[in-house]
Amino acid sequence: MKTVLYIVIGILVGVLATSLIWLAATPPRGEIVNLIPPPTQIPIMVDVTGAVATPGLYSLPQESRVNDAIAAAGGFLNNADTSSINLAATVKDGDKIHVPELLPGLTIGGAGLLVNINSSTEAELENLPGIGPTLAQKIIEYRTQYGFFNSIDELKNVPGIGEATFAAIQGLITVGP
Repeated sequence: MKTVLYIVIGILVGVLATSLIWLAATPPRGEIVNLIPPPTQIPIMVDVTGAVATPGLYSLPQESRVNDAIAAAGGFLNNADTSSINLAATVKDGDKIHVPELLPGLTIGGAGLLVNINSSTEAELENLPGIGPTLAQKIIEYRTQYGFFNSIDELKNVPGIGEATFAAIQGLITVGP
């Protein structure tokens, strides 16, 4: 009985040894998969100029938009003419983005490039030639006390607005919506 047991164990050891040798000698199946790191995105450089808070060179990720470049430059100034800027356009390395300024003393108003004296802030009124902080405040006080101006000529009723000041700004103002 011991002899049979030794024979069975010998056969099992032989089969196991043969299987291990066969597995070691068999070439691997399938294809080798080489793992490569993803490519590193090289940032692009754009030049932002004009009516932005901080003009200059900015490093942006690839596939950035004009809007991203403007944001990197601190955003538009109050006198920025954004009508010709496509904020959705993709920028590429070396692009120059220029934000034009409105004509000096003008901001966007109801009738085009005019200052609406019925809705303008003190800062917007100060952009007008000859209108400083004191006169701008007087215009707002007059508007608050007497209501909206019906025509630009009524601006002459504001204390401190004389014929010369009115003549200098009459082509730059409106009472429109």
